[in-house]
Amino acid sequence: MLLLLAVHLLVALVAPPAMRRWGRRAFAVLAVAPASAAAWALTRSADVVAGDGPVEVARWVPALGLELAFSLDTLSWLMVLLVGGIGALVLVYCSAYFSPRAAHLGRFAGVLVAFAGAMLGLVTTDDMLLLYVFWELTTVFSYLLIGHYADRKASRRAAMQAIVVTTAGGLAMLVGIILLGHGAGTYRLSQVVAQGADGTLTGPAITTGVVLVLVGALSKSALVPLHFWLPSAMAAPTPVSAYLHAAAMVKAGVYLVARFAPGFADLALWQVLVIGLGGLTLLHGGYRALRQNDLKLVLAFGTVSQLGMLVLLVGLGSRAAALAGLAMLGAHAMFKAALFLTVGVVDAATGTRDLRRLSGVGRELPVTAAVAGFATASMIGLPPFAGFVAKEAALEAFWYQGGTAVGLLVLVVVVAGSVLTVAYGLRFWWGAFATKRPVDVAAEQAGGPTAGAPTADSTHADGPPAVTRPPLVLVLPAAVLAVLGLVTALVPQVGEQLLAPHADTYPGDPGHLALWAGLTPALGLTAVITAAGFALFWARARVERWQSAVVVPWDADRTYRRGMRRLDELAGRVTAFTQRGSLPVYLGTILVVLVVLSTGAMVLGEVTIGDVRAWDSPAQVLAGGLAVAPMILAARARRRLKAVVLAGVSGYAVALLYLIHGAPDLALTQVLVETITLVLFVLVLRRLPAYFSVRPLAASRWVRLALALAVGLVVGVMTLAAPGARIHAPVSVDWADEAYVYGGGRNTVNVALVDMRAWDTVGEIAVLLVAATGVASLIFLRRRSGDIARVNPDTPASVWSGTPDPMAALRARDARRATDKVPHDRPGSVPGALTRDPRPRGEWLRGGRTLAPQRRSVIFEIVTRLLFHSMVVFAAFLLFAGHNAPGGGFGAGLVMGIALIVRYLAGGRYELSEAAPVHPGLLLGTGLFLSAGVGLLALLAGGAVLQSVIVEVAVPVIGDVKLVTSLFFDVGVFLLVVGVVLDVLRSLGAEVDRHGEVDRRKREAS
Repeated sequence: MLLLLAVHLLVALVAPPAMRRWGRRAFAVLAVAPASAAAWALTRSADVVAGDGPVEVARWVPALGLELAFSLDTLSWLMVLLVGGIGALVLVYCSAYFSPRAAHLGRFAGVLVAFAGAMLGLVTTDDMLLLYVFWELTTVFSYLLIGHYADRKASRRAAMQAIVVTTAGGLAMLVGIILLGHGAGTYRLSQVVAQGADGTLTGPAITTGVVLVLVGALSKSALVPLHFWLPSAMAAPTPVSAYLHAAAMVKAGVYLVARFAPGFADLALWQVLVIGLGGLTLLHGGYRALRQNDLKLVLAFGTVSQLGMLVLLVGLGSRAAALAGLAMLGAHAMFKAALFLTVGVVDAATGTRDLRRLSGVGRELPVTAAVAGFATASMIGLPPFAGFVAKEAALEAFWYQGGTAVGLLVLVVVVAGSVLTVAYGLRFWWGAFATKRPVDVAAEQAGGPTAGAPTADSTHADGPPAVTRPPLVLVLPAAVLAVLGLVTALVPQVGEQLLAPHADTYPGDPGHLALWAGLTPALGLTAVITAAGFALFWARARVERWQSAVVVPWDADRTYRRGMRRLDELAGRVTAFTQRGSLPVYLGTILVVLVVLSTGAMVLGEVTIGDVRAWDSPAQVLAGGLAVAPMILAARARRRLKAVVLAGVSGYAVALLYLIHGAPDLALTQVLVETITLVLFVLVLRRLPAYFSVRPLAASRWVRLALALAVGLVVGVMTLAAPGARIHAPVSVDWADEAYVYGGGRNTVNVALVDMRAWDTVGEIAVLLVAATGVASLIFLRRRSGDIARVNPDTPASVWSGTPDPMAALRARDARRATDKVPHDRPGSVPGALTRDPRPRGEWLRGGRTLAPQRRSVIFEIVTRLLFHSMVVFAAFLLFAGHNAPGGGFGAGLVMGIALIVRYLAGGRYELSEAAPVHPGLLLGTGLFLSAGVGLLALLAGGAVLQSVIVEVAVPVIGDVKLVTSLFFDVGVFLLVVGVVLDVLRSLGAEVDRHGEVDRRKREAS
């Protein structure tokens, strides 16, 4: 199963380049991924029936009990067949559906395959936390697929509506998963359901968790009152509707209900939600389908109705109903996907989906009409199709449960919903393919467009549209599904044998699947349903007029829109009140809350503080005074630069404290960070006023000082109290030994970062990347590109120029003429010939010529020229020595960053490009890839993710060589830190310089 997921991921990644190379024909090749999943499930059918399905478990984080657990039983087997088989057919359909000139097909194909992989993981995982991960992946991918036509407002709105509703349900489900996992002591889905079935998992928390999981399932399966997103999602391309909204995503909720029902269907709240919402959805969806004129909307509301029916069947808790529900699950996926695909054929052939305009399409497209007829017959429950077999089993199950009031109510609701299904099924086929009389067309058009529902084509042109012949590939996938609906119905015993193992997990009498079971009450109900449905269709004009006359006081879609508007208004008011644009206010609020809550907790709790010594040596007092005094002065400072410098002095004093306490790594890192931070602050201050405020706010300075002292005092007390509250031995006790045994190094700090706490480091460097990208995005007002501003002969000396210098260009031209012509005195040269010297005489830095003369410092340029390469070598030493000595990738990256800062300060923004002629994004991406990707090496070696692999080899002459894979992790950290510094320098430094030059030119021009 892990291999199948990897195949889907790989195919999704190669989809865009494959689409660019082969065009839409690549869809047929990409269909291999879901087809392989369906083929794999078919080969495992015998094992699944025998209860010996494959199980795969890969340990992920053993200490936290996190694993990649997958299994294949009857329910997941059925879902894999549907997800894989129909997914492959839909991809083949896409190869003929989209225009060869359609845009963004590569992205669409990749996302569709990725969605198929996410669904595969969702239905096969046996871990609830992993199930939630796949659940949210399907939500994200469905958002991208529904909003494929991003230039259309309806698509964007439908995608946003779908992700808001399903994500809200997913969050509720996550809370329920945590409650269930905590109560059961495990997150294994099979074990949780087993504990629920044997009655050992009970209590209010468990009931709440089950209800929350059910809420998540109902939101994904579009049950009332969260059903409105599904009809709106018809703005997506038709293949998306056929796959997501008929066979895959909306079935995820039904799957979850079927998965949890054997253990929790006897809960009262479960029964209320399943019976109440399932029955209401069945009736509401069927009622709304009768008044739609867009063929996709007829099917969409029909899907809503039948999802209610499916939830009723698999969630009722009866063995016979569960068997019928599984049969209906497969039948519905086949006939509804086929119907959506035929709608795409009709739309492509006629240019419209409005059934009021369509007439005679069945005569022009007889094969398509026959395919749609087969699928429609299965949907409305006519023999000999799979829908008939499943509906007969469902009616039989509900009939024998009708002895109670609830059972009788459910039976009546199912019969009424089935009547509506027959009526709108006939309306669909008649509206799409029948040859209508003029009076029928006029009657249909007199009804007008459906209120509150988007229509494909609301123009009533005279006469039916012209019909073009679609390619065979466009009809073939729907034909395959329609024929399968016939074939499976002819062998119901095989279906019962395959589906019974899951139904047997429910209590109650067993049900049966049969094409002919004799003259049973279910057959009589089928006859009544069919006759009533035909009568309702026959009186469709009168029914539509009656529906139009009925005023519905409440509409879910309208309520959602109003609720979102009110939420936006509330967010605006709250933001206007709390977000005043003052960073000191925000930070002060956070610190005040910290002081109040922490003080309250320590006063009310039992705080134990052991023996406290003021100091161990006078050096600590000196370093502490150097740290505190500048901060007091910084809190009272009015000038920004003064405050920054004082804060930097305090930071260097803290580094001195680290050094006194025997932490050279921390001291080195602190010094480097303070240096870079100080320079960056100074760069930013160039564009800010010199003073914090033009008013003498002496009182505010005392307030800041008092708050700073309070925070320092509280944090100090917490630091002293924390050791007294410890109840276990600190994990750092064994770190020194573990660092060498498992991490292969003697520098405990560095090994902890790249091995023992590698996941934390990956998260931290990812935050660094995001922060650097965010800063640069705020500063760059123009489009960011990979262009590097290099020095050329025409570059004027204008960097950091404060006043215009009209003679600068002339002086630069004369200097170029003087330095570009150098006589050849090399052997073999032509006497008197002139050549170009790559570095003019007397030039220490190439970017120096771009600086304004009054801003140049020859001494600084010479020092930079002499020290830069030494700093680079020192950074390399720290990088490779950091595993056993002070250093590491972070410190090495900071040293390299300071070297780049020195080059920038000495030669300006052009010199920065000369020092690092590479785009920062390349360094950032490569660094993150190395740091995170090195974890896969441990998996290949049989270890855990991000675990160090130690290789020891004997090299002639050199001797024994010990290589630890965490070195590559460190190299990634080094590249990422250098990329962050370079990106910030380009934004806060070079780009701000460019803005200043542009402003100066504008002032000169004005």
